[in-house]
Amino acid sequence: MPPRLVQLGVIGAPHGVRGELRVKSFTADPKALAGYRPLTDAAGTKSFEIASARPIKDDMLVVRFKSVGTREAAAALTGVGLYAPREALPPAEDDDEFYHADLIGLRAETADAGLVGEITAMQNFGADDLLEIKLAGERRTIYLPFTKAVAPIVDIAGGRVVVDPPEGALDAPGKDEPEG
Repeated sequence: MPPRLVQLGVIGAPHGVRGELRVKSFTADPKALAGYRPLTDAAGTKSFEIASARPIKDDMLVVRFKSVGTREAAAALTGVGLYAPREALPPAEDDDEFYHADLIGLRAETADAGLVGEITAMQNFGADDLLEIKLAGERRTIYLPFTKAVAPIVDIAGGRVVVDPPEGALDAPGKDEPEG
């Protein structure tokens, strides 16, 4: 079974003419990206070894990869995600902190052990993190806020997240709409 990969950054536009690239780091300390090995693409087929990295602002770095020496080679990598095996990441620092990769695939169930579905992704459309759940026995997915109120128990070892969906969150589309 291939290792679970966690995205740690994304390659942006070339920086200069000697093959350097802008990289947006998703790590808490952006410079920590350079310490992860191996870094690969999403498929795990292409590896990237960082020769040097320096911050330019906020979560952006200027990175030189050992295998990239020209602006053209750098430009060909624009938009490529940088991933590391989940096992290469440190454990979460507190009990209420989770890696998205650890949540994907867990069962979503109610407090009385009623199966809601399976967590298929974590999304963030600009406000807060959302659990994307494929409903059991259905083809559709729903989004639930990933908050303590809606997901009070995260039991990674037990393979489940206990959810308390808001009123109507599990209803089929069109239900309770007035006819007209």
